[in-house]
Amino acid sequence: HVQLVESGGGSVQAGGSLRLSCAATRFSNYCMGWFRQAPGKEREMVALFDSDGRATYAESAKGRFTGSKDNSRNSVTLQMDSLKLEDTAKYYCAARDGRYCRQWRLPSDFPYWGRGTQVTVS
Repeated sequence: HVQLVESGGGSVQAGGSLRLSCAATRFSNYCMGWFRQAPGKEREMVALFDSDGRATYAESAKGRFTGSKDNSRNSVTLQMDSLKLEDTAKYYCAARDGRYCRQWRLPSDFPYWGRGTQVTVS
C-alpha cells in the first residue's frame, strides 16, 4: 500500500497563491490525484496525474492550478494561483493502483488517501 502525506496548506487572500505537496511512500504505477472538500459539500476531484505525469484538471482548476510529479522525490505538487474564496477547502492527496487514471474521477475510485491540508482563502 502507498502512504500519502500532504503539506503546504494555509491561509491566503483572494488572488494569492499556495503550493501543495504530497509525498508518497510509493510512486511508480499509481494514478495520483488531488481532491478537495469544502464544509457541507462533497469531496471533488481537482487534478489527476498519470504515472507519466500527464495531468487532468477539473474545470474549476483549469488555467489557475498547475500540478507536477517529481519522480526523484516521489511527490506530486499542486501550484494554485489566482485563488478564490470558493477554493477554500481541505485538500487531499489520493492514489489508486494503475499507471493511468483513465475514467477514474470519483473519490470512491481511490483507495489511498492522505489526511489532508487546509486551504483558506479570504
